[in-house]
Order: sequence, then structure tokens, then C-alpha cells
Amino acid sequence: MSVWLARLCVSVRTVCAQHVGYGGAVRGIRRAQQPASSPGWHVVRHFSVSPGVTIKYEELKDLLKNDGVVHIDVREPWEVKEYGCIEGTINIPLGDLPAALQLTPQEFEAKYHKKLPEKSNTLVFSCLAGIRSGKALEVATSLGYNQIHHYLGGFNDWTRHEVPEKSQ
Repeated sequence: MSVWLARLCVSVRTVCAQHVGYGGAVRGIRRAQQPASSPGWHVVRHFSVSPGVTIKYEELKDLLKNDGVVHIDVREPWEVKEYGCIEGTINIPLGDLPAALQLTPQEFEAKYHKKLPEKSNTLVFSCLAGIRSGKALEVATSLGYNQIHHYLGGFNDWTRHEVPEKSQ
């Protein structure tokens, strides 16, 4: 994860330098000396905030009625097996998500028994309580997905409204 984060930081600095007009100034400033109020820092902060939409139970129910919506549960397989899942979800643990979303369509289908989400699909992430699904937004954003949501209440909230589907 730290390697991925380091690459992300380098990418953000490069984007700021090339596209925002700060030239080499951003690369030349050491992070320790750059205060949060310095010019350009707001741009870097903007890139670190995921553009995903946080949704609640009612919004999730409405979204799941639409074609092209892919619901990914980022809990661990043992959690899904023990507690159940929301019908129609694909279980991809958060740690496996970056690699899974970069598989070929054939590899993805062989491993997860569902079609690989296209960049134009709406992705909804959920977990147990909404923490890991928020992190999944960052992964999906870094891979080029832009129609992304996360279910804030997670599986805990779902079970207050619905009976979960038990996995085999």
C-alpha cells in the first residue's frame, strides 16, 4: 500500500507541475517545508479527496434497480461467509481490488463469475461499516472509474432493513 501511495504522491506533484502552471516550483519544494496554506497546496489536497458519492440505504436500493450498476463488497471472504451479503454483490477484498480491476475481462469473469466493470459503469462499494468502502473509492478513482459511490452504512445498516443473503 505504501508503494501505491508513494506513486500517487509523485503523480499528483507531476500533474500540479505540468497542468496547473507551477512549473518546477512544486517539485523543488520539500514537503516538510511546504505549509498547508502555500500556493498550490489546495490543488494537491483536491486530488487527495475522492470524487465518489456517499449513499444511504434508500439510494442504494434505487441504484441497484438500474442496469450497468456493479456492486462490490470489499469485505474479506470469511466475513461474507459468516454474516452473509447483499444480493448480487461481487466480493473483492479491499487488498485485492487494485489487481482485480486491472484483470482482463476473461480473467475477471473466471475468478469472480461476473463481468469486469467497464469504466462507464456505476460502481457501488460496500463493506461492514463504510470505512473500507471509502478507501475503495480512492482505488477506483486511481484506475479511471468516475461513476463511483460508497454505501456509508455498509452491511451493518443493510441488515437493519433487509435479510442478508447467505453465501454457500
